[in-house]
Amino acid sequence: MVAEKPSIAQTLADALAPGRKYSTRGGVSPACKVHEWQGDFYGQRAWFKVTSCAGHVYSIDFPPEYNNWDRVDPLTLFDAPTRKVEANPKLRMPKHFQTEAKGCTYLVLWLDCDREGENICYEVMENAIPNMSTWHGEQQVWRAQFSSLAPVDLKWAMANLGSPNKAMSDSVDARAEMDLKLGCAFTRFQTKFFQGKYGDLDTNLVSYGPCQTPTLWFCVQRSDEINTFQPKTYYTVDVTLSKAGRELALQWDREQTFDMGACKKKHEPGPRRSSKSCRDRRHTKRGSDGTSTSTQHCCYAEDGKYEASVLNSTGVRRLYIIGERISSINHGPVGVHLGHSIQGML
Repeated sequence: MVAEKPSIAQTLADALAPGRKYSTRGGVSPACKVHEWQGDFYGQRAWFKVTSCAGHVYSIDFPPEYNNWDRVDPLTLFDAPTRKVEANPKLRMPKHFQTEAKGCTYLVLWLDCDREGENICYEVMENAIPNMSTWHGEQQVWRAQFSSLAPVDLKWAMANLGSPNKAMSDSVDARAEMDLKLGCAFTRFQTKFFQGKYGDLDTNLVSYGPCQTPTLWFCVQRSDEINTFQPKTYYTVDVTLSKAGRELALQWDREQTFDMGACKKKHEPGPRRSSKSCRDRRHTKRGSDGTSTSTQHCCYAEDGKYEASVLNSTGVRRLYIIGERISSINHGPVGVHLGHSIQGML
């Protein structure tokens, strides 16, 4: 069994080994341990081994003859062949899987359940399957589908194994090739184009990437918003119901408004409004850049013990329903008392 990283391999061993009894040893890769135990696999006694990779086993690159910037036209990179190389040769991941697969009958893939994880499944299979033992023509490669590392969820996934998805893996290969060709072609073109044109521009490398360039645009846009931010006064309504020493803070559906008239309208006298009047409360609001401040006014009721129609034309009935729900959902002393308190205020 293969997980995406060592910590998940450890979690699988803890969850699936009977009584959490298993042994741990080193493998060919210095980064990935191997955990072993004896158990049952679909009604058969089996010796389990669970290890991991450390992300992608392979990355994609051009052959060496395309690496000379001066002799290779960037335009030719779009039609250039690509090859897979070890993502991190120091980890020795291909050799690790080739060695651990020897003598194994089944392969269970516990990679992340997304496109990248599916692609890593096939990278693992490429090295493991040729070294596995055949078994009566049965399915030997299984895919675990899971979204939680809780023991109960991992056990459910183990009992409901599926198959890896080749189409999802191929989509990652296609995306990786596009990223490589677009990134390298435009990076080389931009770098050579801008060299010597602007004295204050560092043109040693002017990089481009299908991900990094749009991300740079978001960063620039956000920076412009911060630099041009103008604080504005806003208003909100804060109401607290209290009875018998207990309080319930109500939140205005609109949360806040820039219309002071709309805010003050909520504080027009109602049939059972408290004798205490509303007043402004001053707030300090930080700007989007986290530094600029502006003094704000916040209308609120000093005493929230007045009819809810001050906040909403149907507020009385609404508060009564809230009280009933609190009483019915939470049967503890706080819930019942608070629910009855709300209803008692009406």
